[in-house]
Amino acid sequence: MTYYYRSGSIPPKRHTQFRQADGSLYHEEVMGIHGFAGIQSILYHIHPPTAVARILDPFPAQIPYVDEELRPRHLRGAQVSSEGDAITSRVPLMGNSDVVLYLAHPTEAMPYWYKFAHGDDVLFIHDGTGTLETQFGLLRYRPGDYLVIPTGVIWRLLPDVDVAQRMLVVESYGHVVPPRRYLNNYGQFLEHSPYCERDIRAPEELITQDLAGEFEVRVKARGLINRFVYKHHPLDVVGWDGHLWPYAFNIADFEPITGRVHQPPPVHQTFDGPGFVLCSFVPRLYDYHPLAIPAPYNHSNVDSDEVLYYVEGDFMSRKGVERASFTIHPNGIPHGPHPGKYEGSIGKRGTDEYAVMVDTYRPLRLTSHALVVEDKGYAFSWLKTD
Repeated sequence: MTYYYRSGSIPPKRHTQFRQADGSLYHEEVMGIHGFAGIQSILYHIHPPTAVARILDPFPAQIPYVDEELRPRHLRGAQVSSEGDAITSRVPLMGNSDVVLYLAHPTEAMPYWYKFAHGDDVLFIHDGTGTLETQFGLLRYRPGDYLVIPTGVIWRLLPDVDVAQRMLVVESYGHVVPPRRYLNNYGQFLEHSPYCERDIRAPEELITQDLAGEFEVRVKARGLINRFVYKHHPLDVVGWDGHLWPYAFNIADFEPITGRVHQPPPVHQTFDGPGFVLCSFVPRLYDYHPLAIPAPYNHSNVDSDEVLYYVEGDFMSRKGVERASFTIHPNGIPHGPHPGKYEGSIGKRGTDEYAVMVDTYRPLRLTSHALVVEDKGYAFSWLKTD
């Protein structure tokens, strides 16, 4: 994250002796990105975080991509069903070498911990409540939360019992950060940014686990989910500080940027990833020029694929989409509002919609799971007038 935080007990200076009550040393762990040139945090463990007792056989983690022709697409995400924990219930729908998008419906707590070795995970909580447990502490989540989990963070999701869960997972092959234009030279959010430090929730409670036994940590890397068994509980951290930590940001705290005429999609940008951007559409006032047309103009994404995930409300430029739908508009062909939506938006004062958008700079490939829930008639929906 872009600002400093600390929790628990830490020594006055880094890389110095920090002793336990019995006189033995706590074990320092430096976790950072971009070698030692990026942001980092320092954690202090009761036991060495390196003490692997056993290595189990890995699970495959291949994505079932299919080759399909170029066309606009609508996926009825509400028809995607799954069960299991926050990892095993993931259903991959599309991706490329930079990012993979999944839907997940956790029905149980993870009995192990997990981390993605090649980048960050962003979990957008569509439905459900529960707790994200990490070595940095506990973080409660609720609908509308983006849970940003940097690579290196060991985590598991503990859904509340008997609460239905649905989440959009953005698996990034690299780091997810606030857009640079929102920050000053010191990493502080600027006055014109649509959110700031006050909107970001850090881990709330650090619980130190000093337990011996067998504790499985799964690490997704190199096309496999690798499985390591440690002899001490992996969340044995007594304190940490730094700039790298998991956090939550709720879509309802995104302050929309509006204008006299229709504003382009970059005003909705929330995060920046390697080869993609992540945007939030939230309730907002429409344009206030006397001749404004609030619906978006037709546009050609010549350099990117555009994916919209519909969260709540009546999306003003589309017909036939529903809660948890995806629309995919690939580069190479123009797209725009459905018939009637362009003219029909004139004179309206605002919208009450929520949606998450992912624009990628490399073409996305669909998976076999996506084709099962595709609305085959969507590509021709611009001909309809009813």
